[in-house]
Amino acid sequence: MTDAPETATPETAATRSGFVALLGAPNAGKSTLVNQLVGAKVSIVTHKVQTTRAIVRGIATHDNAQIVFVDTPGIFKPKRRLDTAMVTTAWGGAKDADIILVLIDAERGIRGDAAAILERLKDVRQPKMLILNKVDRVKPEALLALTSAANELVDFERTFMVSALTGSGCKDLLDFLAKRLPLGPWYYPEDQISDLPMRQLAAEITREKLYLRLHQELPYSSHVETEKWEEKPDGSVRIEQVIYVERDSQKKIVLGHKGETIRAIGQASRMEIAGILEQKVHLFLFVKVRENWGNDPERYREMGLDFPH
Repeated sequence: MTDAPETATPETAATRSGFVALLGAPNAGKSTLVNQLVGAKVSIVTHKVQTTRAIVRGIATHDNAQIVFVDTPGIFKPKRRLDTAMVTTAWGGAKDADIILVLIDAERGIRGDAAAILERLKDVRQPKMLILNKVDRVKPEALLALTSAANELVDFERTFMVSALTGSGCKDLLDFLAKRLPLGPWYYPEDQISDLPMRQLAAEITREKLYLRLHQELPYSSHVETEKWEEKPDGSVRIEQVIYVERDSQKKIVLGHKGETIRAIGQASRMEIAGILEQKVHLFLFVKVRENWGNDPERYREMGLDFPH
């Protein structure tokens, strides 16, 4: 990964830096873990699977190391073109990383998508660490059996047991990564937590609020783009975003009765964006129908995904 900007390292000896990719099945807890390790929200987290569509980088500074976490989309068996693009992106993120963390939901264990990931990992050359998540919900003897089974399938260098939600075990993981990454200058300024442009992060936040509000009502055929971003003389920022859906019926769901749903989504999103920017935010949301956007190469570029032909 060479597209990170070069910056001066802190004036201390022997700095370390590198990219750490998180791989796992959908809903294994990757985004929650990245946010926990970075100490701030850089990746959207919802109860729905497959919410991370493109690679989101979160940056943690720990001891003398800068750890750039690559939160990849969950890996699953693709059914649609968008699914294929997401899975291809996830494996691409792993290929370019210095270290790979493989996250397994300890409650679910090794089955389905998790089993397929471990099978494919045999051919991946980078150092691999096993992360068992949600360990607070599983008995110790079951965790030991799961650790043993996973290590028989893949040659893991270390196994860590964490709770991404509470942060349990996360400091041990950070301590290990800070020593394990290669020596080298830092890629980003010390206070930067993500390399996602603010326009894109703002769109991701609105997409999260959309999912949280609508639950099962709206399928994955929705997409948010930040179309205008204007810094005002009074220090506030005006943001215009478009929520794209595929059908008129979906547009009605997003708008809600007398516009109640979109107002609630906008209010929740505006508050969170304002908190990150530390500026007053004027957020305007529009809903447009774009039929079959899931097959539009331009939308994939907007999401940072390669269009699968």
